[in-house]
Amino acid sequence: MYGLVILMLGAVLGIAVASSATKIQQQAGKMAVFAAGGVIIVLAALFSSVRYVGANEVGIVKKNALGGSLTGGRIIATQGEMGIQADVLSPGWHFGLWPVIYDVTTERLVDIPGDQVGLVEALDGDALDPGQLFAPEVPQSEFKKMVESADYFLTNNGRKGPQSNVLTPGKYRINTELFRITQVEQTDVPSASVAVLKANFGSDPTVARTVVDGDEPVALADEGEKGVREGFLEPGKFPINTRAFEVYTVSTKETILRFTSGQRGFIQQSGGARQNPGAPISEEEEITVRTSDGFTFPVDVRVEYKIEPQNAPVVVAKLGSDGTPLLSKMNSTVRAIFRNNAESVKALDYVNQRSQQERQSLVMLQEEMAKVGVNVLAVRIGDVGDEETLGNLLATQRDREIALQQQETFREQQRAAEQEKELTRTQQEAVEEKRLATARYQVQISEQEKEQRVIAASAEAEAIRIQAEAQAEAYRVIAEQIGAGNAALVEVLKVVGERGIEITPRVMVAGGAGGSSGDAETTALIGTMLDTMVNRSPDAQPRVTSREN
Repeated sequence: MYGLVILMLGAVLGIAVASSATKIQQQAGKMAVFAAGGVIIVLAALFSSVRYVGANEVGIVKKNALGGSLTGGRIIATQGEMGIQADVLSPGWHFGLWPVIYDVTTERLVDIPGDQVGLVEALDGDALDPGQLFAPEVPQSEFKKMVESADYFLTNNGRKGPQSNVLTPGKYRINTELFRITQVEQTDVPSASVAVLKANFGSDPTVARTVVDGDEPVALADEGEKGVREGFLEPGKFPINTRAFEVYTVSTKETILRFTSGQRGFIQQSGGARQNPGAPISEEEEITVRTSDGFTFPVDVRVEYKIEPQNAPVVVAKLGSDGTPLLSKMNSTVRAIFRNNAESVKALDYVNQRSQQERQSLVMLQEEMAKVGVNVLAVRIGDVGDEETLGNLLATQRDREIALQQQETFREQQRAAEQEKELTRTQQEAVEEKRLATARYQVQISEQEKEQRVIAASAEAEAIRIQAEAQAEAYRVIAEQIGAGNAALVEVLKVVGERGIEITPRVMVAGGAGGSSGDAETTALIGTMLDTMVNRSPDAQPRVTSREN
């Protein structure tokens, strides 16, 4: 606009200067004034074609004349046609943009902050494929090149309409007559969650994924395909086109689903409760079961489950989300499993076999929920029945248990008595065994002592025999030398000396006419010794006087 103003002002000024030449008399002066007016007009024309674009601006050029018309519904010219030109003016001075022929407007650069993304809609380009609402995805580097060069976009199969790619944070020199930019917040995936993308454009998925053997496979989309994408986004911020993609946030926390009445809390039973106070808890109505013997009673149940990140796309593809659809699936599945299991047992067995019911229900629930990508971690049974439904049955069971305990106590007492009796018998046997062993040892000792005495007696007899033989030999030798009588007298004197025998004769021995005097003396001495020995004996008799006739 200002170029046209300069041109008009220059023309007016030039004409005015040229008109003033009529008042000059000299021909040379007139020519000089005419030349000055022409220079002013030429300079005004030149300056009117100059355009300046600032450092943070982009110049948009519109050609008004001297070109062909656009065809095919195009609104952006790429070959010099009249209309908005694809190429934009970069910062600096530009010449030759004559007024009337060209209009130049400047726009500020597109600046996308760090926490936002730019959604792009192209106002010109090739038509979208039939049935598609967004242009196909292209590599991000390629998309940036296409957006910053309208000519490149329009000559390389750029599609008219919403683009599936987005502009990431930064500054862009964009032809705003071709591209309309809308800034939105980036997709924020919170912690303990993942994001699953569902593409609203592209071809149908070609590969189906089987989650569980024997189950119906689920079709997950690959890049460029329409539907739930197979990958997932971890916690963080991502530049996602929230118009081209539906973003589903799936929690990966361990979650607790409780089936209980409002008045009865969960009671920890076998296996122990998982220590996870931060796990979210969902409340559902308690489950009512009927056993094979006709008892109907409520059961408090707690189910702990988790969605692994790699299974989040399966949950979204099969259920739609991890919210209400998943809770509905869990609700119906848990109730069906517990009711079916209860039909095959009696009420008392159900109460007494709580842990078995937990394990059985856990296995069945894991198999069923794995089909939709949910990992069931634990099943806990809390209160089973109440006073109204199982009061009488439990009272009977309690009385029976008390009786059984009493019987068991009596049996224990009997066993204790038997053990005490057995202990007493064992102790008595030990005492008798000790006595028997002592007797055996005494017999052995007696035998040893007897054998010792026999040996000692034999030794003594042998000694006496040897001594007697020695004495007899000595007597014989002495008798040979001094005579038998003298030898006997010597031995008698030894005895008298050793035993202190009185030798004063108390026995008179008279010899006969035919005997010798020596024999008479010997006889008298022997008589005296015998008398002494008799008198020393406790049973001594009156002295005996021997007289030889």
